[in-house]
Amino acid sequence: MSRFDFVSTGLKDLTIVKRTAVEDQRGFLSRLYCAEQFGKVGFTKPIAQVNHTFTSDKGIVRGLHFQYPPQAEVKLVSCLQGEVFDIAVDLRRDSPTFLQWHGELLSATNRTSLLIPEGFAHGFQTLMANCELIYLHTAAYHPECEGALNATDPLLNIAWPIAIADMSEKDRNHKLIERDFEGLVL
Repeated sequence: MSRFDFVSTGLKDLTIVKRTAVEDQRGFLSRLYCAEQFGKVGFTKPIAQVNHTFTSDKGIVRGLHFQYPPQAEVKLVSCLQGEVFDIAVDLRRDSPTFLQWHGELLSATNRTSLLIPEGFAHGFQTLMANCELIYLHTAAYHPECEGALNATDPLLNIAWPIAIADMSEKDRNHKLIERDFEGLVL
């Protein structure tokens, strides 16, 4: 039976999820989610939305996106095809890791996911062409609660592994973090 290994990161509540597959001559079975097992690490809210992205080119950055309360969400992000550098930034005002980021390599072959708690911004960079990700969200998208950070903000100083080839106009134009930014209160 496939299972999950949950690994803590250096950021409070941000968890790496390693999926173990059952394989045979036909291929494999790998669970993406199990409420019972994820509940043991605090992921207890129901899934409200599932999104699937496809990015055609290498070096593309998407994000860094989040939703303000009351629509703050937990995300479980998995790569189904290709390889990405996945980023989560802690925006929680009272967190000991406030404004710190963690990057994780997610790929179809390493079967690694990132469990991102409420109060984090999320984005990724494609490390090869034709990448597909699936996101499980605990809140539906609400445009009035949409928030974002600029992925090239010098205050965050994210070490993108390769040169940024492109970003959407919207993502490119997100404002930089103001020095008096106090973070999110959940």
